[in-house]
Amino acid sequence: MHNITRMGAIGALFIGLSLPAGFAHATPGGPGVTGKVIAQSTVAGRDYILREVTIPPGQATGWHFHDGTLYAYVKQGTLSHFAATCKSDGVHPQGRFLEEPPGADHVHIGRNLGATDVVLEVLYVLPHGAPFSQDAPNPGCDFQ
Repeated sequence: MHNITRMGAIGALFIGLSLPAGFAHATPGGPGVTGKVIAQSTVAGRDYILREVTIPPGQATGWHFHDGTLYAYVKQGTLSHFAATCKSDGVHPQGRFLEEPPGADHVHIGRNLGATDVVLEVLYVLPHGAPFSQDAPNPGCDFQ
C-alpha cells in the first residue's frame, strides 16, 4: 500500500500539480548553473519538488549529495555523472532517466562536457524542509 501511495503522489505531481513557485535556487557549482522550481507538494512528511536544472557547456553542479532520492530526465544535452571515486558512473543523453540515491555516502557531480546546455527535469523526494542538495568537498578528483 505504501508503494501505491508513493507512486500516486509522484504521478499526481507529474500529471497535474501546478502550484506556483515563489523562488528559484541556484545549484552549487559553476557559473550559469540554474534551477527553477516548477511545482512542489508535501505528502506524509516528504517534499516532492519538480525542478528544471540547466547546466551550461563546460560547467558542473559541484560536488554534492541529497537527503532524499532524486529522479531526473535529461530533456536536452548529455549529462556526464561522476561518483566520489572520480570515475564516471553514467553518461546520460537526451531522453534518458537517472536516479540518485540519498545520503552522504553518495557524493557525486553532474558535468556538461558537451557544446549545448544540459537541461534536466528533476523530481526531488526529500524529507520535509531538506535542501535540494548538500555541498560536499571535492573527494580528490582532478576536476570540479
